[in-house]
Amino acid sequence: MNHKAKSIRPFIGSKDFQISRQFYQDLGFKEIVLAPNFSYFETKGIGFYLQDANVKDWIDNTMLFLEVEDVNQFWTALLSLDLPSKYENVRLVPIREMPWGKECFIHDPSGILWHVGEFYK
Repeated sequence: MNHKAKSIRPFIGSKDFQISRQFYQDLGFKEIVLAPNFSYFETKGIGFYLQDANVKDWIDNTMLFLEVEDVNQFWTALLSLDLPSKYENVRLVPIREMPWGKECFIHDPSGILWHVGEFYK
């Protein structure tokens, strides 16, 4: 099959939609409101859909991977946002060296786990 894909946009839930909306804006994503309970968040042509849907099993098992050019630079900028003091349940896990590259982790206000990584060249 010959795919001519242009993007992939996962759907994620939220325990508190308004808090999650603000969190992702603070993280640097631009919000495009699609409905009162549904938004698209994007940065540089990539993004995801955030829903006002608190489905525990779904949220507890959601992980996303965001590839960045420089994970060290991302980590420094992330720390400057001081998100754990602004949002309950937000956790940041420092950069780890892996055989394939480096990554750090962000737990959003709902508990969704973001892997933010850079692949070795």
